[in-house]
Amino acid sequence: MLKKSGGYLLLFIFIGGLLGSILGEILQLVSPQGTVQTIFSEALHLGLDPPVTVNLVLFKFTAGFLLKINLLTTLGMFLGGYLYKHL
Repeated sequence: MLKKSGGYLLLFIFIGGLLGSILGEILQLVSPQGTVQTIFSEALHLGLDPPVTVNLVLFKFTAGFLLKINLLTTLGMFLGGYLYKHL
C-alpha cells in the first residue's frame, strides 16, 4: 500500500496525462477524417510560444514551456487521480 502524499498524487496525475496525450496522438493519426479525428486533434496550448530569450552578451538564456492538453489528456489525469485515491 502506498503512503498517500502530494508527490505521489502529482506523479499519478502526470503519468495519467502523459499516457492520455500519447493515446490521443495515436488515435488522431489512425482515425478516419471527420468528427472523431477533430475531437482528438483539438487541443489547448498553454505556455510561452515562442520561448523568451534574454541575451546578456556574456551568455544567452532561453526559457519556455508549452502544455498541449486534449480530451484524452484530461481523462488520463482524472483516471490517475482516481487510481491514486483507490490504491
